Amino acid sequence: MPLYESTFIARPDISSQQVDGLAEQFREILTESGGEVAKTEYWGLRSLAYRIKKNRKGHYYFMNIDAPPEAIASMERTMRINEDVIRYLTVRVDEHDPNPAPLTQSRGRGRDGRGGRGGRWEGRRRDDDGEGRRREGDGERGERPARQDAAPAADAGAKQAASEPPASEAPVSETANESAADGAAEEKSDG
Repeated sequence: MPLYESTFIARPDISSQQVDGLAEQFREILTESGGEVAKTEYWGLRSLAYRIKKNRKGHYYFMNIDAPPEAIASMERTMRINEDVIRYLTVRVDEHDPNPAPLTQSRGRGRDGRGGRGGRWEGRRRDDDGEGRRREGDGERGERPARQDAAPAADAGAKQAASEPPASEAPVSETANESAADGAAEEKSDG
């Protein structure tokens, strides 16, 4: 028989015992149709990625199923009809994973059960002395040194502007003077 993984999300306002009752109802449908449920996992009340039917949370339940396709269709039909089921997803797989789902495993939490964001330098590169990149002081940066190239660039611009003659004193080529004089002479002779 084909292997399936099925996950459903139940409404948050029902209890975990009612969610177990729903899972048992779906298990009975599968066994009546000639299938079996190999493993079940209750993942708990979790936040949804987005609102579904005005709900922000839901009870997640996972099942490994070995059943014919007709049994899966019957179970999904019951899930669609049931008002307590917000969403469901059934996927055909090649083999079942015997390990528990990653959602149920702890994520390296401390003794207080809360995961932290880490220390100030956790996950960053450390220098040879084991400290962070900055070594002096308690995080005070001190005075910033003056830029070396800022003053010469301003002086160079002033020197270049001083070496160029103003536009009114710029030398005019002789051909331009001659053509201007010829234009003025022509105007006198026409008039």
